[in-house]
Amino acid sequence: MTDDLLALDNQLCFPIYAASNMLNRLYRPLLDELGLTYPQYLVMLVLWQSTPRSVGELGHTLYLDSGTLTPLLKRMEAQGLIRRQRAPDDERRVLITLTEAGHTLRERANAVPNAMLCKIDTPSGELAQLREQLKGLTQKLDQALARRQ
Repeated sequence: MTDDLLALDNQLCFPIYAASNMLNRLYRPLLDELGLTYPQYLVMLVLWQSTPRSVGELGHTLYLDSGTLTPLLKRMEAQGLIRRQRAPDDERRVLITLTEAGHTLRERANAVPNAMLCKIDTPSGELAQLREQLKGLTQKLDQALARRQ
């Protein structure tokens, strides 16, 4: 490590960016078989845990703003995976539910995590430790952003 603060090797952001880019490239062929993009896959993971979810809840969980999430959800609705509807108690809230096709897709998606583990070829304990470290970093970054506002 050099003393140059602007050296690429000294940046935290670059290995995270590079790893994210490569992960997306590894996921792409698996998700293509499901007809999903990576952000759509993330939405489905949240909805498979519990539904309905409001657009606001999805955005908060996935760290996505409504300007990014709304067009993504519209495309997923056009694919027949989700349904968007106004909350009966508050017309400002949009609730997202899975359609039958969205529920059924979960069965096919079950193969994705194991396929990714095989591609990465790293012990699961190491991956679990890294995941927890990245969750901690994400929380700290979220707090830093909240303080900035």
